[in-house]
Amino acid sequence: MAIEKVKINNFKCFKGCHEIILNQGLNIFVGNNGTGKSTILEAIHLALTGIIRGRHIKNELSQYLFNKEIVNEYIKSLKNGNGTELPKITIEIFYKNDTEVDSMGNKNSRNENCEGFTFEIAFDEAYKNEYEKLVKQNNINSLPIEYYEVKWETFARSYITPRNMVIKSAFIDSTQYRYTNYSDIYISNIIKNSLDDEQVIHVSQAHREMKKKFNDDESVKSINESIAATETLFNQNIALTVDLGTQNAWENSFIIEVDNTPFSFIGKGMQSVIKTELAMRSAAEKNKNIVLIEEPENHLSYTNLNKLIKHIEDNYDNQQVIISTHNSFVANKLGLDKLNLLANNHTLKLTNLSTDTFNYFKKLSYCDTLRMILSKKTILVEGPSDELIIQKAYKDKHGKLPIENQVDIISVGTSFLRFLEIAKILELKVVVVTDNDGKTTSLDNKYQTYKDMDNITICYDEAVNESEKNMKDFNYDTLEPALFRANNKNIEVFNNIFNKKFNNDNELLIYMINNKTECALAIFESDEILNYPNYINRAIENE
Repeated sequence: MAIEKVKINNFKCFKGCHEIILNQGLNIFVGNNGTGKSTILEAIHLALTGIIRGRHIKNELSQYLFNKEIVNEYIKSLKNGNGTELPKITIEIFYKNDTEVDSMGNKNSRNENCEGFTFEIAFDEAYKNEYEKLVKQNNINSLPIEYYEVKWETFARSYITPRNMVIKSAFIDSTQYRYTNYSDIYISNIIKNSLDDEQVIHVSQAHREMKKKFNDDESVKSINESIAATETLFNQNIALTVDLGTQNAWENSFIIEVDNTPFSFIGKGMQSVIKTELAMRSAAEKNKNIVLIEEPENHLSYTNLNKLIKHIEDNYDNQQVIISTHNSFVANKLGLDKLNLLANNHTLKLTNLSTDTFNYFKKLSYCDTLRMILSKKTILVEGPSDELIIQKAYKDKHGKLPIENQVDIISVGTSFLRFLEIAKILELKVVVVTDNDGKTTSLDNKYQTYKDMDNITICYDEAVNESEKNMKDFNYDTLEPALFRANNKNIEVFNNIFNKKFNNDNELLIYMINNKTECALAIFESDEILNYPNYINRAIENE
């Protein structure tokens, strides 16, 4: 069983309705801060379980769950004397149901005949008269959340609760921890959900028997006899005992141990790994659970992150896993074809990525794909020396480093076309800066597909005139000679930067070619204002 579609309306950062189409298996959400990655996971978990921030939603109702703009518009409308409908939050879950529970109907926002349910936080009509009196007093400065109720209704118009929900979710959030009796409530819920009804009965009975034995212990009886001998004001019988509690009391009193160490005392990274593994195992066994993972890269070393990602990769085929991340390794390794980019209240997918490019980034997972995907503008270069020179050129022109203007410069080796394929699909603003190596016709053909695209710019120098080539077996069509030519072949300028005393062009150029990164770093750190080749000037133009 899997969720096919989620529609979130007026929840947190989502003003109005935001629709998310999900894959049956793995889904990866990326986006800049504030675009809604965490909110999507939180909304799905809230709709399926009624839990938010580790507590039931009925105890956590707040104006801050609602989209801020919607609330402000409502209050402003009341202040202006205009009647307006109270804001409400709806989260619609569309799924394919393989159980006997009938949720097929058209009680949804599009009147589609399909399976699913709606979670709603809305005004309770039982408070209508009370609310109208409050409106007449013109004294509403915030959302009157005390008049709101929470409810779940299937598309077949029947009311349900999280207890009889056909889908359950496990939310693995390594960025937040909440403990009950030193036990992480999330892992407790995961383990509880992995038990069948008979196992729950047995563990509950064992728990009650354990508490009964405490009361029957001779030492406890002796203590209670001493307490009973103490007079009280109203002669009540006071005794030391433990709460036998309700049938579910065991859930709040056990703790989880890992190698004889309480779960809450092991490292946060290992906590995340164990919770993810248990959640996925439970989901596979139940064949209905959804696993939600918030930034799995948190608190993990590279090797342990690789193990965790490998476990997810090997086990998501028969279950639905939804992940949010800022980490290129996570996205590349699990597959860019599963990626959803959140930007400007829209979701863009990479489903049309070629198999060759998909496999390339999957095998070379260290590539900085998300740096490009999440940048306002990206300049792609071949190596570190190009990166340093362009950063220097940008700072000389704009007075600050490119990253301060959300422009990222990324060294991609010879993988320009693979990055450009992603940029084309997601409509990213990307500039390629490359040497022509004396083969401008070849470059024209190589980048022909992208030359006329508004969001992609290809920059390389014109081929050097043969009359300017003084040395044989020397490539004049690279960055260093182009930089030298742009500064009128002024040897003294570069001697000052490198702290050298070269006497002719050949000596200087050979040194620069043989010490690319060292020279680029010296130029980057220099206060010298240089001229730059035209193809670099094109790359650093204003947005």
